[in-house]
Amino acid sequence: MIVGPLLDLRGKPSWRGARNIAMQVIMGLAVIAILIPLVAVVWSVVSRGAGVVLHAFPEFFTAEIPVVSRRAGPGMGPAILGTLLVTGGATLIAVPLGILGAVYLHEYGGTSAFAKLVRFLATVMTGVPSIVMGLFVYLTWTMRFGYSAFGGALALACLMLPVVIGSTEQMLRLVPANLREAAYALGASKSRTILTIVLPAALPGIVSGSLLAIARAAGETAPLLFALGAATAYNPNLFAGANTALSLQIFGNATSSFVAAQDRAWGAALTLMLLAFLITLTARLLFTRRS
Repeated sequence: MIVGPLLDLRGKPSWRGARNIAMQVIMGLAVIAILIPLVAVVWSVVSRGAGVVLHAFPEFFTAEIPVVSRRAGPGMGPAILGTLLVTGGATLIAVPLGILGAVYLHEYGGTSAFAKLVRFLATVMTGVPSIVMGLFVYLTWTMRFGYSAFGGALALACLMLPVVIGSTEQMLRLVPANLREAAYALGASKSRTILTIVLPAALPGIVSGSLLAIARAAGETAPLLFALGAATAYNPNLFAGANTALSLQIFGNATSSFVAAQDRAWGAALTLMLLAFLITLTARLLFTRRS
């Protein structure tokens, strides 16, 4: 039996394949370029902050902040509570308003003049420096009602709002129009379609955008300098009294010339990183269970 030559089924090299390989190489190099500083920052924070936290565990997370900065010892309890209060208050303000604004822009406003104006203002707000936002809140709120965690929440909410609006509107655009048309065909109203069809379909992207805004707000320092004041003891009141946050403690202790204060800054940096990770992980787990 004579067997003919085997056919070569491999595709011939083409310019499209070469571009595909080139883009894969470029993307791989970009990932490496991003991972190098990220790993360096995480390693620095963990290596220098873990010893401080573990040496005073668990008092570092519960004890009050030393009044004298040069004195060694814990803790960051009031700063952790203040961070949760400020970030939580900003989230309760910015996320619902941002989602409602995005729903209006995409589902109702469309290309109207007012919708274009809102999009333009949201884009402008994205580029406003955080310290300018803090100064605005200081003039409009702090000078009238004094330092409080709510003032800090207002400043962070102003920074979070355009991020939530932009990300939510992009997710709403990705929802297929067929889902809306099917709901309309079954007799559902526009508002019911948005609540029961559109928003659940876009929920993963909305959650991701909201978490991105929360992570940015949790690490902000400049606007809180004008709104929170300086506190070393616990203050669970959101609307009255000076407060503090982890970002403020990092800034204040890192610029100190005392070694004890610098150690607390590294411990606070590690605590803030862990807190942001726990918030993101918890939100992801709750969303996965709900799905």
